[in-house]
Amino acid sequence: MGYRVGVDIGGTFIDFCVFDEAAQALTTLKVLTTPANPGAEIMTGLDRLWDAASIDPKDIESFVHGSTIGVNTVIQRKGARMALFATENFSDVLEVARLRMAESYSLFSSRPEPLITRERVFGVSERLHANGGVLRPLQEASVLKALAQARAKNVDGIIVSLLHGFRNPIHEQAVADIIRREAPELFVFTSSEIWPVIREYERTTTAVINGYIHPRIDAYLTSLEMALIEKGVSAKPLVTKSNGGVMSVANGKKSCVNMVLSGTASGVMGGAFVAKSCGVKDAITLDIGGTSADVAVIIDGAPQFGMGEKIGEFPLYIPSISVTSIGDGGGSLAWVDEFGVLKVGPESAGSDPGPACYGKGGKQATITDAFAVCGFLGHRDLAYESVHIDQDLAVAAVQDVAQKMDRDVVGAAEAIIEIAVSGMYMELNKIAARYGVDIRDFALVPFGGAGPMLGCFLARELGMARIVIPARPGVVSALGGLIADLKNDFVRTLLMDVTDAAVVPLKDALQSLSEQAGQWLQEEQGYNGDVVNHVSADMCYAGQSFEIEIPLQAAWIVDSDIDAVSDAFHRRHDEIYDFCDREGETRIVNLRLVTVGDAPKPVLKKIEIGFGPAQTKGAVRVWFDGAYHQAALIERGALRAGQTISGPAVIAQSDTTICVPNGFSGVVDAVGNIVLTAENLA
Repeated sequence: MGYRVGVDIGGTFIDFCVFDEAAQALTTLKVLTTPANPGAEIMTGLDRLWDAASIDPKDIESFVHGSTIGVNTVIQRKGARMALFATENFSDVLEVARLRMAESYSLFSSRPEPLITRERVFGVSERLHANGGVLRPLQEASVLKALAQARAKNVDGIIVSLLHGFRNPIHEQAVADIIRREAPELFVFTSSEIWPVIREYERTTTAVINGYIHPRIDAYLTSLEMALIEKGVSAKPLVTKSNGGVMSVANGKKSCVNMVLSGTASGVMGGAFVAKSCGVKDAITLDIGGTSADVAVIIDGAPQFGMGEKIGEFPLYIPSISVTSIGDGGGSLAWVDEFGVLKVGPESAGSDPGPACYGKGGKQATITDAFAVCGFLGHRDLAYESVHIDQDLAVAAVQDVAQKMDRDVVGAAEAIIEIAVSGMYMELNKIAARYGVDIRDFALVPFGGAGPMLGCFLARELGMARIVIPARPGVVSALGGLIADLKNDFVRTLLMDVTDAAVVPLKDALQSLSEQAGQWLQEEQGYNGDVVNHVSADMCYAGQSFEIEIPLQAAWIVDSDIDAVSDAFHRRHDEIYDFCDREGETRIVNLRLVTVGDAPKPVLKKIEIGFGPAQTKGAVRVWFDGAYHQAALIERGALRAGQTISGPAVIAQSDTTICVPNGFSGVVDAVGNIVLTAENLA
């Protein structure tokens, strides 16, 4: 038995979580990222792990890596400069989108500028029928002309998305071949290879996001491979996916969009694991790192999945754990606009230079600096003793914001925290509305370096009575990598009525998807263990514009039980909309198959039992709710199972700081999680 390593890279820190299978013990670590030299932080972290845990690199049996590079690239708009090749006379696909207002109830809202602006979209002469037949052959001269125009715009790569490419990829593949032949220096992706589904905008924007993050993902994963080889790690690295599974690094380099929510999905899986360890079935996970705050829903112990998740300002149309990302991380910059209005994010200080209080050259105020000014930080070094908090530098940074607002420095710092909380409050209420749940019935699970700082303040505003603080909040995303299964999604657009005539096409599609899944697991991932396949279909009534995903049993298709398929749709439609029409015509738009190869799960050790109130190291002066308070200072490592905590308190530990305001009390559970309760809401 050896070691399993989970790693998660964020905008500011890279987190390590090592599970010793023989001792059933976890070792954790945080290291600052090195944006100028990606991969260097992996080596730094591994060196420190070898020293701390005496781990021989040859004993590492699994190395799973999650990253927020993709989502941070989109949020901060720091991706590749690309061109889009579209069918001639259909070049406005990204501008037109779905013709929806960005905010339905705001007349002043506007859609974000596309990642590929109109002057870098070029038409090529070709046309396919809706059934995939060739209506107008591809004209190579038009491709060469578009390529010359794209090169003149100094692009890094090209996305090819043509009408009906999901039905027949022949023209997209031909265009890509021409580009690779004539311009080998440019990367090229086609919509049919990234996500071959109906709906032009969804297919195109998914391919665009894939290309937009490709250079940074490719460079980082290459550095990762080299770093592991240099350190003598023989295990082939895996990367976590947006759907909560894992895949090989080779797949990650080309299917970048499948790991755009890599780190955030790992966080949700880790958060669900923590909630389960506390016996919590319904939870909201709040993962706040250095750049973003990521929110997800756990219902009956399972993370919720969906399509069209918002990544910054853009929807992502691949199956993924339903995570909403906003630009409110611990390193998010606070600034005052020309109207004197305080704003927070989306720009982040990252790790270089980082928040001002880190003493690494940062000058602008961040959320972390605001907490330092309010007295919550600075009572011990952070990030496993690698970051010393300088409160004077935080005060100097926040003072600049305070002067522009004509407020004192602690008032400005509290305002920064309140702005960050308000942004999360809005997104969480949107999520609650989407799932039709009462958020007050859920527990909040905050983690990441900044999650436990903001968690209680957010829960108080939302009326959430229960908060679960993981034993190691700063490395929950890395823990998620340890429990992730091999997982991939396969889809086939069918567009057919659910009648007896659908039996044969359904069987053929299911067999084809099953073969693809088996090939992916065995040949691309090298997996030969137990496999579970989940089958579903996107279905609707005839005439409906959008469909809902319906879980199906493969046996229904194999046994030609078409009535069972229809009945499953009617029942699900009734559950969602309180209505179904059993006499109505039903349609299958897409058939889906999710294949899962099981991974072993760690068992958390129970901690030593204690009694009574938690021991304190004294009191600290903190500012919140417009006044100073004396808060108990507690060392997390000294806590024992069964001990109680009452706010106000500051709980310091090596990977984060937990801020507990008045009105909260809690207990330490058997594995070290802190379960807090809002006294006036319980």
